[in-house]
Amino acid sequence: MSVVLTEKAASEVKRIMADQKLEDGTVLRVGVAGGGCSGFSYSLGFDKAYDEKADSKFDFHGVPVVVDKKSALYLDGTTVDFHEGIDRRGFTFDNPNAVKSCGCGSSFQA
Repeated sequence: MSVVLTEKAASEVKRIMADQKLEDGTVLRVGVAGGGCSGFSYSLGFDKAYDEKADSKFDFHGVPVVVDKKSALYLDGTTVDFHEGIDRRGFTFDNPNAVKSCGCGSSFQA
């Protein structure tokens, strides 16, 4: 199952990729890194590298998404969405594995 990218998030990713004129073959890499106030922080970035042995690759609404196998353990079932409102704007993570998260929503504990 791993990570799911909503249609709204995929549209925003496509817009960013077009604005930055990223090359064909660029993927959205979703992962976790140690740090943040709750232990792990989410990471989103563009990458040209994809290793079939170390990564899982998915396609959501025309956006290629790559998750390394270590991050997949913490992100299984996570939905990445994009929120745009007067109170905030940005990508959000709905992670069923998070037992605790910080107030800003950018770090979690699993």
